[in-house]
Amino acid sequence: MTRSEEHFDAVVVGSGFGGSVTTYRLAEAGLSVCLLERGKAYPPNGFARTPHDLGKNFWDPSKGLYGLYNLWSFKGSGALVSSGLGGGSLIYANVLLRKDEKWFKEDLPGGGYREWPITYKDLEPHYENVERMMNAQHYPFGHEPFSETPKFQAWQQAGSDKSVVGMDAKWMPVPLAVSFRAKNVSTPDEDLPENPPIVGSQLNDERRHYHEIIADRRMPRSTCRLCGECDFGCNYGSKNTLDFTYITSAMHQVNPPDIRTLCEVKSIKPTGDPERRYTVEYVVHEPDAFGMFKPICVTVTCRYLILAGGTFGTPYLLLRNREAFPGLSSRLGYGYSVNGDLLSFIRNSMQEKNGGSAPRRLDPSFGPVITSAIRFGDSLDRGGADGRGFYIQDGGQPYLASWLAQVSGFPGFLRRSAKFLKLLAKFRLGISNDADLGAEVSDLIGDARACMSSMPMLAMGRDHASGKLFLNGDLLDCDWSIKQSEAYFDRVRRAGRLIAKALKAEYKDNPSYKFNFHQVLTAHPLGGGSMADSIKEGVVDSNCEVFGYPGLFVVDGSAMPGPVGPNPSLTIAAIADRAAERLISKIKPGA
Repeated sequence: MTRSEEHFDAVVVGSGFGGSVTTYRLAEAGLSVCLLERGKAYPPNGFARTPHDLGKNFWDPSKGLYGLYNLWSFKGSGALVSSGLGGGSLIYANVLLRKDEKWFKEDLPGGGYREWPITYKDLEPHYENVERMMNAQHYPFGHEPFSETPKFQAWQQAGSDKSVVGMDAKWMPVPLAVSFRAKNVSTPDEDLPENPPIVGSQLNDERRHYHEIIADRRMPRSTCRLCGECDFGCNYGSKNTLDFTYITSAMHQVNPPDIRTLCEVKSIKPTGDPERRYTVEYVVHEPDAFGMFKPICVTVTCRYLILAGGTFGTPYLLLRNREAFPGLSSRLGYGYSVNGDLLSFIRNSMQEKNGGSAPRRLDPSFGPVITSAIRFGDSLDRGGADGRGFYIQDGGQPYLASWLAQVSGFPGFLRRSAKFLKLLAKFRLGISNDADLGAEVSDLIGDARACMSSMPMLAMGRDHASGKLFLNGDLLDCDWSIKQSEAYFDRVRRAGRLIAKALKAEYKDNPSYKFNFHQVLTAHPLGGGSMADSIKEGVVDSNCEVFGYPGLFVVDGSAMPGPVGPNPSLTIAAIADRAAERLISKIKPGA
């Protein structure tokens, strides 16, 4: 079934950091915009928590799954990306770090470096724009109960111990897109008596957010509950995700965008018509009718086509439709990077206490997922560091994961259970008349050291963008391997061991890296549609416009010329903001 064709000034494919920013900027400029998002919307209290819902919370429409997580596993790397209105902001850890000014370079195959087509100064005003829109602020550690956050304290201590972690290591709090204060203000870090940081207070939104607009009912948001559930999707609306910021702001414009969820783009092609340059064909997913009817197919046209489907979505769409775009750069798919991501763990942290050694409380379930980072220098910094730089951030986890970590110590639990059952049997047989079992139940649970004194570590930095995305039949494949970046990852693991040493803990690799031939899991896949100075070197120019195809843009992670280094969300959003501003400066609505 095919609906009649519609036309827009711009069609945006994907609602992540590139797509949402561009949608807002173009709507603000008065253009008619259609935003197509394959996933669904997630209002407050809309994220899965029960085992039943979590088991279905994955993306695979061919199997009737329309959930939040899209998990990829290639030979050398695996990746977790999001599917939903707001893209990666729904499951990321809220960190908005700028790309280091001296890291705007990428390696040449024969040695040396090539400058990125854009510089830090080019992006600086756009960084500021995004930070303001996302209400970026630091964790308010100086206030109760935030000052009782053990992992924040531990990371600060480890990063400050130069005798262990080294002179090129620097601890820093990180900017977070999280609301800690009831009222969003222009200077969110400022301690105002009338607007203190507080846990679980209802946010005083001045405007109805997107979910209220479309549902016409009140779904209040609250300040951070310090529950460590950021990566599962925040059910309290405390995260300043893209649906609460850019998409909400777009909906309040005079000409708000047409936002269509559960709409997955399958085909794009140029038309040859300068007024209707591109045709976009998409299918409408209907989860409740899976397998009952053939999906509805819809075609729209536009003058400006903005691809923001992510590092896998956008290159895949271009590769699948390459016959319609014969002039695309031969570099399509090249330059894939995992942004230096490496997940590892510290276990059984200890501290000096009362003249002896005792387990140190890290409590990774208290607070947002990430609060601070330790930056390790890069040879590009010219400050004495040797190697490729990276950040290692304190990792949090929801309470559910803490319980699972505790249960993982099953042999100890069995021993405690046997002891408890023996005491209970004595009571039942009349051998013991002590009916007060408080201490015994406490012993049954144990000291919970497995979860209390252990936590994840999240590293990201400058690996080599040596991978390639390509089609293997009709499926997307990737040939990235750790080989070229092995020295980098060895350095990251050494730094992880130093942090563990500073906290008197054990260092543990994640199972995928240890047992699966050094497969690297990433939450930040980048490249494949890289920005460059010419069509011989990349797919898009410094304004994110595809070489040879006016009006076609790529504004997601695939456009990165190499690894960003720190968490890439802010840089992707800033690049999209800049691209939209450049486009708007050249056109007028309806032109």
